[in-house]
Amino acid sequence: MAHRVDHEYDYLFKIVLIGDSGVGKSNILSRFTRNEFCLESKSTIGVEFATKTLQIEGKTIKAQIWDTAGQERYRAITSAYYRGALGALLVYDVTKKQSFDNVQRWLRELRGHADSNIVLMMAGNKSDLKHLRAVSENEAELLAEKEGLSFLETSALEATNVEKAFHTILTEIYHIVSKKALIAQEAAGSAAPRIQGTTVNVANSAGISKRNCCST
Repeated sequence: MAHRVDHEYDYLFKIVLIGDSGVGKSNILSRFTRNEFCLESKSTIGVEFATKTLQIEGKTIKAQIWDTAGQERYRAITSAYYRGALGALLVYDVTKKQSFDNVQRWLRELRGHADSNIVLMMAGNKSDLKHLRAVSENEAELLAEKEGLSFLETSALEATNVEKAFHTILTEIYHIVSKKALIAQEAAGSAAPRIQGTTVNVANSAGISKRNCCST
């Protein structure tokens, strides 16, 4: 989903949030799009989305962010919603080792359903809960390096790195889309046949015989 729309925005990019239930995906979404945080946030049922418009390198980008339920019983819904996504934020909870262990399972699902060129970032959420930490930043960095992912830790509660995470993903998507558009434009230009000038004899083509101006 990356098309231009006049006036309101230049590009519309779809990003999906994935990860286990309870890792804070909904609060990351609300913090980024509305700058809100809810301690009593309930588990997402099905799928919901929100949008935010921002400027990236002089272009107006509208981000459409989809939040999916992490529970197993909603997996049939989540697999369909990857379609058209240009970016994904894979979230785990730094205080829950199981949510980190499940990252690779989410990666397999993502790579099985999403576009192969999707921009992917892993985020360790709830970094503010230092006393409850179960996953070290170094351990997460090693996994990210192994899987070829971008990585950072976030705190939806303290608004740490949430904006940065989405801005990084959107900027990379913009670069990919811009490069593809440029390549397509150059290919179209080189493939177009050269137009040669043609002389048209208007008088003859119209069936009109040319007469001497002085003839009678």
